[in-house]
Amino acid sequence: MTDDAKKMSCEDFQSHLPELIASGADLSSDPHLKGCELCRALLADLEAIAEAARQLFPVEEPPDDLWKKIQSKLDKE
Repeated sequence: MTDDAKKMSCEDFQSHLPELIASGADLSSDPHLKGCELCRALLADLEAIAEAARQLFPVEEPPDDLWKKIQSKLDKE
C-alpha cells in the first residue's frame, strides 16, 4: 500500500469498505485497519451481522429439475 493508504481517514476508509468487503480481499493486512481500533471494531460488527444473517437465511439448493420445470412452463405460454 502507498503512504496515502496508511494516512487514510476513517471516513475515507469506511466509504470504501463496501467495495473492499465485496471484493473478498483479506482486510487483516490493510494499513488503516492495523492502526485504527474504531474501524477494526466496525468491521468486526459488520462481520458478526453478516454471519447472523447467513444463519437466519441459510442457502438452499434448488431442486435438480428446476430449470426443466421453468422451461416447461415457458413452453406452455
